[in-house]
Amino acid sequence: MKILLAACNAKYIHSNPAVYNLRAYASDCRDSVFIKEFTINQPKDEILKDIYRSGAGVVCFSCYIWNISFVKEIIEDLKKLLPDTAFWAGGPEVSFHGEELLRAMPQLTGIMAGEGEETFRELAGYYVKNRGRLEDIRGILLRQGEEIRNNGLREPVDLNKIPFVYEHIEEFSNRIIYYESSRGCPFSCSYCLSSIDRRLRFRDPVLVKKELQFFLDNKVPQVKFVDRTFNCRHSHAMEIWKYILEHDNGVTNFHFEVSADLFTEEELKLLGQMRPGLVQLEIGVQSANPQTLKAIRRKTDLQKLENAVAGIKEKENIHQHLDLIAGLPWEDYESFRRSFNCVYKMKPDQLQLGFLKVLKGSAMEKEAKEYGMIFKTREPYEILSTKWLSYEEILKLKMVESMVEVYYNSGQFQHTLNWIMRFYEDAFSFFESLGRFYEKKGYGEISHSRIRRYEILLEFLREETKIPEAEASQKMIYDLYLRENLKKRPCFAPDQKAYEKAVWTYRKEHQISKTAHIEVFQDGTAVLFDYDRRSPLSHNALTEEICLSYGR
Repeated sequence: MKILLAACNAKYIHSNPAVYNLRAYASDCRDSVFIKEFTINQPKDEILKDIYRSGAGVVCFSCYIWNISFVKEIIEDLKKLLPDTAFWAGGPEVSFHGEELLRAMPQLTGIMAGEGEETFRELAGYYVKNRGRLEDIRGILLRQGEEIRNNGLREPVDLNKIPFVYEHIEEFSNRIIYYESSRGCPFSCSYCLSSIDRRLRFRDPVLVKKELQFFLDNKVPQVKFVDRTFNCRHSHAMEIWKYILEHDNGVTNFHFEVSADLFTEEELKLLGQMRPGLVQLEIGVQSANPQTLKAIRRKTDLQKLENAVAGIKEKENIHQHLDLIAGLPWEDYESFRRSFNCVYKMKPDQLQLGFLKVLKGSAMEKEAKEYGMIFKTREPYEILSTKWLSYEEILKLKMVESMVEVYYNSGQFQHTLNWIMRFYEDAFSFFESLGRFYEKKGYGEISHSRIRRYEILLEFLREETKIPEAEASQKMIYDLYLRENLKKRPCFAPDQKAYEKAVWTYRKEHQISKTAHIEVFQDGTAVLFDYDRRSPLSHNALTEEICLSYGR
């Protein structure tokens, strides 16, 4: 009997460590278990054909918020083609309300709920080795005629028993590598499924370091730790961060989700020693409203968090990604404005403005009615309105999100934005007014080139503000050339013919690379943009003010 573990990822660059863990853990059946990874962007007919021809007698799908409807459609059609095949589903999207799903989908044989390693090992033993009975396997929901049998969740697995799944690293070429050194979370955030299981477990640091060295030896570009709060145990975080620092290969980047208000002085000092680009941090702020934080049961010392972010930023060696969630309890439009401005002032490298998703099984799902939450029926169950936030206001925040993505998170307008913000009371007001302008002009429904984004921003400044356009265009030219040596100058860039001789002379005398660019700005400042040397964090060209001799 062949068993297929099927993953439908959001993008090709993603990988699904869950299916690899399941196969590795079921070691005595491994020869009968194989994996196929698809994406939700593939034509369904391709996936149907691939699974139909696989010869699998059992097909197990890994189900998440981004693929559940896609997977349901695949299963419905596959069952028509393969009526004798057993179809199983597992993952966070089916671990809650499992009985409801089994009643709605007669095509499913059963569901693996919760952590799947031990459950799948026994399930594989049943199908491949004819070992045991389905009725005795903990962690499954099983269809028995018209009835649904729930065998209950099993105890959490020992992380040290899960084999390392990346030995054949060539199979993950051009994919993001996800790595897990702990499971569980010490916090009780009501919107998060991790809060359901607070039993923290850690993989032995000896094992972790051995496996990280494998990534380092193979010069993997990036390893993303999926630990929910990596620094929740000081000793664990320090041991791993010290190892990464001491064994840096100059290539690999490590991504961690952390709580910045938990940082100790020792941790901050260690992080300050990292090579620029070695580590990046994702920090969930979610809200700066104390009443909101209390309602979602998130304990955050905002002042300590702000101090930690500032301390890390000062070293200029670590990319920081800060998150906010719109649609939380007690957060109205003005409260969210304050939360946004609070985080923006911290000047993160990226500011993620997300919208609450009322996940199945979360405490927030149970409290949604109390908070007057209206959310989408289908995944991703995104918030539409609350007692404090109307749908119209959600739409306004969606435009703010779009403007932040284009003009802030892209990193392409850094100097321009810093200069523009001097004319605004706060950052939120700028992105809000720019979003209104996009809607008024109908620009929001159109895909724009990078240069066009600059032109639209100039148009906005000219029509909606009193900000000097000429000075703004100079900031934009600086930002444009930071990224690349433009083949064609933008229409708002002044002619450089008057400086051609001086620039040519400087290039010859200083043996400047042909790939570099020299720009002379309206105030007479000449800047060299060196594309052979770039910032490891922003990837912008390194710049240098130079002195040109115009008299020659």
